[in-house]
Amino acid sequence: VRAAIKVRASVIIVFTTSGRAARLIAKYKPTMPVLSVVIPQLKTNQLCWSITGAFEARQSLIVRGVIPVLAGPGHDAKSTDESILKFALDHGKASGLTKPHDRVVVFQKVGEASVVKIIELEE
Repeated sequence: VRAAIKVRASVIIVFTTSGRAARLIAKYKPTMPVLSVVIPQLKTNQLCWSITGAFEARQSLIVRGVIPVLAGPGHDAKSTDESILKFALDHGKASGLTKPHDRVVVFQKVGEASVVKIIELEE
């Protein structure tokens, strides 16, 4: 949140599967919205397949400042980060959260490490 405030970011994008990372960021009450991209997971119990993620996205609606977005079925945990980031940036432009030449802070967890990227949007 401090990095987003220092660079005057217009939005914080968080990649999550459970919604926990978005709740932790929203806990510090950032002045900009938090776009939580919930990545669906494909699960099986040997008889049937199910996709999880809709429940986690719906739970994020109650958290202050968090705008949950469920990534499409083509985006799973094995998708490249660039394709999911492009999806999130396109959604931000369509909903009016971002404009050209805005800065965006992207937060994701890779294994046990947390990665923070600062991206300046182009036209």
